[in-house]
Amino acid sequence: MIECDFLIIGAGVIGLSVAHSLQSKYKNSSILIIEKESDVALHASGRNSGVLHAGFYYTADSLKAKFTLEGNQRLKEFCYRYQLPVNECGKVVVTKDESELEGLYELKKRGDTNGVELYLIDQNRLLEIEPNAKTYKEALYSPNTATVNPTEVVKKLRDIVVQNGAKLYTNTQFKHNIGLNTIETNQGKIRATKIINTAGLYADKIASSFGFGDAYTIIPFKGIYLRYSGKTTPIKTNIYPVPKLENPFLGVHYTLTVDGTTKIGPTAIPAFWRENYDGFSNFNIEEMIEILYYETKLFATDSFHFRKLAFEEFQKYSPNKLVSLAQSMVKSIEKEKFDSWSKPGIRAQLLHKESLELVQDFVVEGDNNSVHILNAVSPAFTCSFAFSEWIVNQFID
Repeated sequence: MIECDFLIIGAGVIGLSVAHSLQSKYKNSSILIIEKESDVALHASGRNSGVLHAGFYYTADSLKAKFTLEGNQRLKEFCYRYQLPVNECGKVVVTKDESELEGLYELKKRGDTNGVELYLIDQNRLLEIEPNAKTYKEALYSPNTATVNPTEVVKKLRDIVVQNGAKLYTNTQFKHNIGLNTIETNQGKIRATKIINTAGLYADKIASSFGFGDAYTIIPFKGIYLRYSGKTTPIKTNIYPVPKLENPFLGVHYTLTVDGTTKIGPTAIPAFWRENYDGFSNFNIEEMIEILYYETKLFATDSFHFRKLAFEEFQKYSPNKLVSLAQSMVKSIEKEKFDSWSKPGIRAQLLHKESLELVQDFVVEGDNNSVHILNAVSPAFTCSFAFSEWIVNQFID
């Protein structure tokens, strides 16, 4: 039996950030992090876009709004401190017609409320910032949006928390909660004073074994980007559309990566099991049955217009479809140069079982013995340092 003060299940960016915050607050505590894979950043934390969001998409009463602005600044500082690359390329949000101006103004209002540096600009100013972007009358400019390499960030964070005394056990998978703050893993039993569940795609399953998260289940959505292979980048900044604010997805957009590569996407394709990355890799029949049950209910009730969403998203498996959606935001693009798919990622999106609504905000539940981060979707990577500090202060005595 291994014993520790704090046991963290899952070594993604949130788990490692929680460990980092615990080390700052409880300097003499013993911290053990378990990870079912052979290394960190093999799932969402290493497969996300690497965009550091500025914080203007989220309503002021949300946890996302609370942590994105500070999280953006702290992650940039972390990268500069440890000499990790940052592309301070900014972002513009463009409109296609009159109908999208109201959504654009709502984003500006949210940004102002959240204290985000955000500018409503006309077409002339847009031309100066991003000559290739086009918009209807007005656009938004976010100078503080940036991109980083998420895998490099997570691995550096791993190195720091381990150097500071935390133990990281890889290839160690949670099996059962056996009570008395003790869990069974494939490597044996672990007992902790406090257990923190940051297991991403499996956070709901682990939470359920502790009596939490019963109102929710995770529905996976697959995100893929198409990369541009041209020698010179066609854009200078990230270019996004006005999103449908009732859904948590931001729509197909242009991302300028930290190394200057242009990519378009992502998709938000309903997945059939939790690690449904490529073909039948990691196939799990029990997960598929459960997920198809909820996806069938969503299709039948058409909650949040799921039928249209699913139909549109499955079409995005076609590169031509994805490029055509992105094409409307720019003046010119060499379509044939978008010719290779990125590594797919899975969004661990929380669904409320009764209302059949996608949960927009972060969700954390817990008691004196355990804490469960149930919904840590985008912009959780951006928010990670600020969000994790709040978790430690709010849920750990």
